[in-house]
Amino acid sequence: MKPLNVLVTAASRRVALVRAFQDALAAEGHPGRVLATDVNPLSPAAHVAGEWFAVPMSASPDYIDAILAICREQCVGLVVPTIDDELVRFGQSLPRFDRAGVRVAVSPALTSLLCNDKYQTATALRSRGVAAARSYLPRELPPDVPLPLFIKPRVGRGGVGAYPVRTRRELDFFLEYVPDPVVQEFLDGPEFTIDMLCDFAGRPLAVVPRERVVIRAGVIDRGRTVRDPALIALALSIARVLQFAGPVNIQCRVVDGRPVVFEINPRFSGGIALTIASGADFPAMLLQLARGRRVPPAIGAFRPDLWMSNYEEPIFLEPDQTGGYRRIEPRARLAVGEVA
Repeated sequence: MKPLNVLVTAASRRVALVRAFQDALAAEGHPGRVLATDVNPLSPAAHVAGEWFAVPMSASPDYIDAILAICREQCVGLVVPTIDDELVRFGQSLPRFDRAGVRVAVSPALTSLLCNDKYQTATALRSRGVAAARSYLPRELPPDVPLPLFIKPRVGRGGVGAYPVRTRRELDFFLEYVPDPVVQEFLDGPEFTIDMLCDFAGRPLAVVPRERVVIRAGVIDRGRTVRDPALIALALSIARVLQFAGPVNIQCRVVDGRPVVFEINPRFSGGIALTIASGADFPAMLLQLARGRRVPPAIGAFRPDLWMSNYEEPIFLEPDQTGGYRRIEPRARLAVGEVA
């Protein structure tokens, strides 16, 4: 079998994702490696990957050139973008990667551009009959709009700048405080992320809903998989409206028994480890797609009511002779008064 190396970009804290691709390669008995890029040499995932490469920021004109150079030099067959900031750039550059014989697990640029804008996402879905949060730009707010509401930046991630609004005074304040805001109806109900994987033609292969029971800094801390036909049907309906390729996560709340979307991210979610552990091995499927193989859909094929309780795991680094850092195992605890 021909070696296939995987490049995870902007790897940062995505240790679980890097390890999942390493496990998928190992399960194939494959000699390929999982490589990583980041702008920060102290990023933990950079020291879990087989090798790490420094690259410019994703907004740099040289970013895609730098990624393509790594792909050529390291025989990369699959690139996995991970942050919203780079998705449009990768989508626009797909012809260049195709010419280099490299698959990129990214949706078309127009899809990523729309999903990066929470107002446009909700507007597009509602116009096609998909249940999405009523959303307003500040100039569109009706004078009698019912409270509570939710306000957030039109373009943003990780829950940064997102606030509930319960009074008119709070609304006036946050309209000034939040940059380029969108105002959405307040969805009162349990929150879910639906992980979905599509092949490169946009066909859904797997759908796994997860309840976000405890959330910290916008990422799941504790949650469980849920086999809910309404949530699965919602994801499939969105795939008929928007063109996806690779991973996508759909965020929604269930209000009065009906799931309502408030955000879509066409990339791997922060809680993807739970989806993979439930039996929906997105990395393994992506490896097969990157090899040009047809992967049969397995909608609903996962273990329901599987819980994940997340925790932090430290990685220890020390400076090396090249001016970078190398991973080390922690030393045995020193005796009281002993000097290292």
